[in-house]
Amino acid sequence: MSNGEPNPILNAASNAIAALRADDDQLELAKAHESLNPKAIEKLDVTEARQQPTAKDAVVTLLQKRGESADPEVLVPGVTLKRITVDGAVGALPANVYTPAGVGPFPVILYFHGGGWVIADKEVYDAGARGLAKAANAIVVSVDYRQAPEHRFPAAWDDALAAYRWLGQNAASLGGDPVRLALAGESAGGNLAVATAIAVRDAGLPAPRHVLSVYPVAQTSLNTESYLENAIAKPLNRAMVKWFVDHLVNSEEDLKDTRLSLIDADLAGLPPVTIINARLDPLRSDGAKLEEALRDAGVPVERREYEGVAHEFFGGAAVLQKARDAMAYAGDRLRTALG
Repeated sequence: MSNGEPNPILNAASNAIAALRADDDQLELAKAHESLNPKAIEKLDVTEARQQPTAKDAVVTLLQKRGESADPEVLVPGVTLKRITVDGAVGALPANVYTPAGVGPFPVILYFHGGGWVIADKEVYDAGARGLAKAANAIVVSVDYRQAPEHRFPAAWDDALAAYRWLGQNAASLGGDPVRLALAGESAGGNLAVATAIAVRDAGLPAPRHVLSVYPVAQTSLNTESYLENAIAKPLNRAMVKWFVDHLVNSEEDLKDTRLSLIDADLAGLPPVTIINARLDPLRSDGAKLEEALRDAGVPVERREYEGVAHEFFGGAAVLQKARDAMAYAGDRLRTALG
């Protein structure tokens, strides 16, 4: 039985590659994460995996080391947090509501966190959601959808659509404008954002004005260019993605489902999409393939790839310049779309 310790040879190789390819601030953040002694998630059971230090923990560690505040309200001033529940597919889901300063009604963004549909939650991804509220001058509702393996595919997708339906009916009670809605998410949540836009179209619900998809999962092959190039990258590697998917799906058949393999879905008629990718990320090619599929379907799409940064960089604006750049870009795209 593995104790979950990373393979020392792969670990050393991964660190050496990162030292050559990563920006200085990304490298510093990676070292902060390493100092927390994370175990190899692909060697753990789900309970242990959910207890591992997160990208958020690494940011907090680095800020504390620098003697700087890690208080979210100091890092992103002028955004207030309220905790509520929203309707999921089979029951209430916890959600965080981030409201910018100023006079509403504001546009509303429904946001889905990452974590491979298995680990993490809205608190781990607080920085991304909070940052978007300020950058887009919009209310952001970040929802804890049901996770695998307790709730396997497609539970999270069903919850995501139900939450969007709820938001359309309840945006006004949050100080939001129910006509100006958008979808956003990171990683697994980046997939959910696009998949929900498709489900909304198919259900005949009022369409969102925009979709922001940050390093999304968009297909199910682990043999893309970026999976091979970043097979032992940190904080996300090829073996971890396989571990997530194995806990998510009921059978191999699910891998063909177009909610997971977005590039094979009918994408026609979707609202404009913004895709953000990191260079040092196994999911980079997923973003490129999704951009191509959307373009082929006639959907307006823009994708930016950020050099020198890794998966999870988007929530690191407190310590990463490229995260600040990407957040400003995402905010600008959303503000323009939401009016």
